[in-house]
Amino acid sequence: MATDDRRPIGFWLKLVDRLIDEEFAATIEEHGVTRRQWQLLSLLGDSPTPPEELDKRLSPFLEDSETTTEDELRELIESDWVRAQPSGFVLTETGAVAFGRLGERVAELRDRAAEGIEPTEYNRVVGTLERMARNLGWNA
Repeated sequence: MATDDRRPIGFWLKLVDRLIDEEFAATIEEHGVTRRQWQLLSLLGDSPTPPEELDKRLSPFLEDSETTTEDELRELIESDWVRAQPSGFVLTETGAVAFGRLGERVAELRDRAAEGIEPTEYNRVVGTLERMARNLGWNA
């Protein structure tokens, strides 16, 4: 295929993002968790996080969504997976167990998505996309 016949980066970014969303839906929504909620659980798995930090770190994933960080958190709190404390939101014991169980499924999905891709190649792609985002004004 000639270089001029290749599809542009935007095509591949949107396609891969859509496929990731679909695979996440098939993989974790059966456990009552959305991709955005998984991302919140992932952020909270490290340490207590204040709401403004969650908003900042989750904002790129919510730009095309009708839900907010607060909407996604509400469901996790109602399920007793997350609770608020003075230092921010944290995983409950139940949430930590669920996060571990879901983490195994997500790791399988990531392994499948990266099959045949060397770690250095993957890191190069991620680094290139980050530089492109910064070149276009992203500065998180």
